[in-house]
Amino acid sequence: MEPVSRRQTGMAMLESLFSMAVLMVGMLGICGLQAKTQTSHFEAYQRAQALLLLDDVVNRINANRSAADCYAYTGANGTPYLGANGLDHRVDNSCAAVTGTIQTRAIAQNGMTDWDLLLQGAGEIDGGVSRGAMIDARGCISFDAVTDMYTVAIAWQGMMPTMAPANPCASGLYGAETNRRVVTASFRIANLAN
Repeated sequence: MEPVSRRQTGMAMLESLFSMAVLMVGMLGICGLQAKTQTSHFEAYQRAQALLLLDDVVNRINANRSAADCYAYTGANGTPYLGANGLDHRVDNSCAAVTGTIQTRAIAQNGMTDWDLLLQGAGEIDGGVSRGAMIDARGCISFDAVTDMYTVAIAWQGMMPTMAPANPCASGLYGAETNRRVVTASFRIANLAN
């Protein structure tokens, strides 16, 4: 039997340390991937919530066509808005007396109040705290008389920077514009009188 060379003692220990280092790097990569997946999942959840609220207000406007002008309150600069309170939060939900009837104006005003509360998270309440909407959700509805188009936009705080949205709804309220998320829908109200 030959004696074990002194040069080879400890090689198993080095191999196991190297294997552990490779395993640790792989585990850190999996943790980073899991964190990105969680963030992406939350972003997708917020977008889905925004699309539901967008569809809700578009349906409200279409159902109350004679008072559609009562819904359009946002200017070209993206203010005022409904939803999260702030400097440009719209408080007054009244509309012109020449629009629709007393009943259709009341429906529009109540609908806007409800939508404001939904943007603030009133759709899901946990322990008396509203938690149902996106982070700092804000809603804008504008009307372009030239194109006869209504545009509904919902903005909220994103979790990671992406591309700055083109719609001005709530611009400048989320830090960098790449953190602002916006979904929009543009539509015309059909003239059923002709």
